[in-house]
Amino acid sequence: METAEEAMEPTKADITRLCQDTFSKMVTYLTGELTVTSENYKLLENVNKLTSLTYLEMKDTTVNISRNLKDLNQKYATFQPYLDQIPLIEEQVAALEQAACKSNAYSKKLETKYKLERR
Repeated sequence: METAEEAMEPTKADITRLCQDTFSKMVTYLTGELTVTSENYKLLENVNKLTSLTYLEMKDTTVNISRNLKDLNQKYATFQPYLDQIPLIEEQVAALEQAACKSNAYSKKLETKYKLERR
């Protein structure tokens, strides 16, 4: 019969089997960790590529906006002399309107005077 100590001590074959099982599970674990890390780096690389493309599109958009703004400023500069004339034209229109009102009032006086003389 075996003693309690002999029953508790693993045999060399058990130790070897347990070590192999431990190493096998450790290899599986480390392989999984390395795979996850590798996939994370691939994902980060894809995100960086997409970000780079987005920045290139934003750069193109900015260049187009800048070009259009320059064109718009040139057109505004071309129209500026005409825009500067608007207050002068408004003054002239107001003066013309006053002259028309005076002329109208004078013609009404003449009409009234002419009607009185005819009678």
